[in-house]
Amino acid sequence: MKARVFVSLKPSVFDPQGHTIVEALRSLGYDSVADVRQGKYFEVDLNVPTRAEAEKIATEVADRVLANPVIERFRIELPGDGGAA
Repeated sequence: MKARVFVSLKPSVFDPQGHTIVEALRSLGYDSVADVRQGKYFEVDLNVPTRAEAEKIATEVADRVLANPVIERFRIELPGDGGAA
């Protein structure tokens, strides 16, 4: 089963990369772009028998390794979550 993990900065954390992208887009004429927040995307293949076990392991992996809980948050998608693999 493939879990998709999306990691992004918490809203209260300044995103210098996102800010740089906004400035670059504006210099290219995209003045309507108000903000950009950068993040990370992971696909985690899990050899587990149930969806519940996949969700449990993907959440643990994201919380312990993929995301920094001080400044980042994460979201897990599993097959059947509306477009997940």
